[in-house]
Amino acid sequence: MNNFPFLSILTLGPLVGAAVVACIPKAKGNLAKIVALAVSLVMLVLSVFMWVAFQVGGDAQRFQFRESYPWIPGLGVNFTFAADGIALVMLMLIAVLVPLVILASWHDAEQSRRSVPVYFALLLSLEACMFGVFAAADVFLFYVFFEVMLVPMYFIIGSYGTAKRQYAAVKFFLYSLVGGLFMLAAVIGLWVVGGKTFDWVALTQIDIQTGTERWLFLGFFIAFAIKAPFFPFHTWLPDAGGAAPAGAAALLVGVLDKVGTFGILRYCLPLFPEASQWFAPWAIALALIGIIYAALLAVGQNDLKRLVSYTSIAHFGFIGIGIFAFTTQAGTGAVLYMLNHGLATGLLFLVVGMFVARRGSALVSDFGGAGKLVPVLAGVLFFAGLASLALPGTAPFVSEFLVLIGVFTVNKTVAVIATLGIILAAAYVLWMVQRTTQGTLNPALADIEPMRKDITLREKVVVAPLIALLIVLGFYPKPVTDVINPAVEATMQQDMGKQDPAPTGGGVTEASR
Repeated sequence: MNNFPFLSILTLGPLVGAAVVACIPKAKGNLAKIVALAVSLVMLVLSVFMWVAFQVGGDAQRFQFRESYPWIPGLGVNFTFAADGIALVMLMLIAVLVPLVILASWHDAEQSRRSVPVYFALLLSLEACMFGVFAAADVFLFYVFFEVMLVPMYFIIGSYGTAKRQYAAVKFFLYSLVGGLFMLAAVIGLWVVGGKTFDWVALTQIDIQTGTERWLFLGFFIAFAIKAPFFPFHTWLPDAGGAAPAGAAALLVGVLDKVGTFGILRYCLPLFPEASQWFAPWAIALALIGIIYAALLAVGQNDLKRLVSYTSIAHFGFIGIGIFAFTTQAGTGAVLYMLNHGLATGLLFLVVGMFVARRGSALVSDFGGAGKLVPVLAGVLFFAGLASLALPGTAPFVSEFLVLIGVFTVNKTVAVIATLGIILAAAYVLWMVQRTTQGTLNPALADIEPMRKDITLREKVVVAPLIALLIVLGFYPKPVTDVINPAVEATMQQDMGKQDPAPTGGGVTEASR
């Protein structure tokens, strides 16, 4: 099955589905929802088959499911798709989240009084772009998907979002567009020095002068740092996350932002190994500042959706130090963190959206004691919060632990500073849960009819798979780490030329005997 065109079908399938959904009359909104959900479920089934077909260990190739079709032969541009273990887990994350987001967003478009078919067509278009950006093995093709995926998210935020949606949409678009311009300049420069090719494999084989390599790295890194986002390029995310519908925000923070950290792993490190090492201390410093700074801002937030957005900035700091530690353990932890963060924060955003839909407000101060009215939903929020702060037994704990252990072997100071973020995470998560669901019941809540309705069957279907995955991967992450490890080892050892530090201490030597 390795020759089956999984990646091109995953990329084109949602796009065809989006065209079909967009053509459905506005009056038949329910039909548009059903078709969109069906298309996303087909993509999920196809992704599961791809996961099963992916070969791990032994003589398995690093990149599998490779497809290449001519696009612009004169410029050496091709529709080239391929997936290693890092890309595969991100593709599976997309396939899992999108159907759940569609279910969670069942009434979002109606509440905004705009076209229901267009909203769900935009979600499918976004899915197609996300599949494409992670599957691309041609630098120019990656850049195209990197830019095009801004369009559906811009319209989702600007047309279907909440207060200040137009400001947030424009800010999101402009920040990403500016980052894309830096990348475009670097892509053109890479094409010139790389022998007029955009093929990823061919570009990893070329030698680039040190000065040129550092400038090219910087062009890519700025674009990825904005997308991730890393401090100080983060200011667009709280606005976009706060204004976007909850389901779209789950995809924005759970998947779209991962393009930044994925891009660093896939493009910055293999294509510019010397520059990556030279800039590493600066990147780690930005990541550390982001961990502490964003966590402190999260503690002081009164808006639930902005709070979750700030927590994500802090989490991306952990992913950043894991990548730039240049150890297999930290790198595997960083990729696993990308997956687990998408699951945990996706769940948290979706549950917050359920509370906001009932209350009609995202302000923490407008809740208080809500658990007395919706105890099951409050319990799910509590679980999502615990997973977000990486409680042992949940999937994020494994990834955070791997990152810290891998970083500690090469830089103890960085690891110790990063652990302060764990303490702050407990503060902002517990504060959010306490102020929202615990304590004395806010009298205003009892007068709101939706607040007296606990979690519905549709909402249970949305949260149950994410809760199950967070628990299962918290106790048994091996199936995922087995897929990630070979790709991370190849990136760190073959592309970067870095070897993991040898274990020190704790052993019994022959002399001591």
